[in-house]
Amino acid sequence: MATVSVSQLKLGDKIIEDVITKLGNVLFKRGVNVTPREIEILRAFLIPSVTIEARESDAAAENKAEDMKTEDSGLIQFYYEYDKMIQLLKKVFKDAMSSPTLPILDIRNGLEQLIARIQHYNILTFTPRMSNTQEYIYHNSIMVALTSYMLARWHGFQSKDWMPIALGGLLHDIGNAKVDPVILSKPSKLTVLEVEEVRRHTLYGYSILKNTPSLNDGSKLCALQHHEREDGSGYPLAVKGDKIHPYAKVVAVADIFHAMTSHRTYKKAQSPYLVLEQVQKESFGKLDPIIVSTFINKVTQFHHGTIVRLSDGRVGEIIFTDRSNPTRPMVNVNGTIINLAVDRSMFIQEVI
Repeated sequence: MATVSVSQLKLGDKIIEDVITKLGNVLFKRGVNVTPREIEILRAFLIPSVTIEARESDAAAENKAEDMKTEDSGLIQFYYEYDKMIQLLKKVFKDAMSSPTLPILDIRNGLEQLIARIQHYNILTFTPRMSNTQEYIYHNSIMVALTSYMLARWHGFQSKDWMPIALGGLLHDIGNAKVDPVILSKPSKLTVLEVEEVRRHTLYGYSILKNTPSLNDGSKLCALQHHEREDGSGYPLAVKGDKIHPYAKVVAVADIFHAMTSHRTYKKAQSPYLVLEQVQKESFGKLDPIIVSTFINKVTQFHHGTIVRLSDGRVGEIIFTDRSNPTRPMVNVNGTIINLAVDRSMFIQEVI
């Protein structure tokens, strides 16, 4: 038995005395094995030290350290492949202005390398290492691709559809290569003519992709239809639900989510949980409601124990999510349980 500071905890340490918060509430009961999650929570609740069981042999500790090293190596490789894809997309967008062909094989290979490490990608919390508003379009393209791939799997698409949907997500905004960059980065409200030009990116994108024989027709239609809506209120052709390709319906949900949770030149990023609520509202008549339901339920169900910052600045831990209110879980803030489904004045501002 030993009392150690939280900063000295190691993965696999066993806590053998209840951990009590400053308000006298039990944060962890004895018997808990330390993982990165426990360390995050202890730090969030400002716990200075805990009592642990005598540590395992050096050999066992080394094995656990090796496992962590392998995990870190995988994350580093994911970011390496991500950064490579950013550079490739910059070239693809630049060349699309004049070249009649796209390097689809290179694009597919790069995306496959990323997807092979998709376990390191968390839709709600992922943040690119080097991101700025000028490169938004490239980061958004990659995140939409990865999210679309995961959503396609969750929603029950056949495995043969997963990669074409991801490619559709990656290239859905390729038409912006032919839109005046001054308009795309304009910080103030667009004029009517500028809005019309921005909307043409769907037509430009389809014209770039339509003659690419190695690309699935559904992937091409993602560029054309990702702004179409179920009730016919979208663009460019105002087609209704049964005329929108299923791939494009998936990409539309991913695109809206990432557009709203990313920093842009003309707006700040919004809370992912607030965005999920807005996407849920949009599903009535605008987006495919079943795809939206799958998306919201899946991205929220894995987050019990996640440390979050609330809209009033307090930090707490998600302890329970009611499936009827997936975007408004119960949060433990230093021993006080806040039910966001009841207290509608507050929301999760940030996932830490």
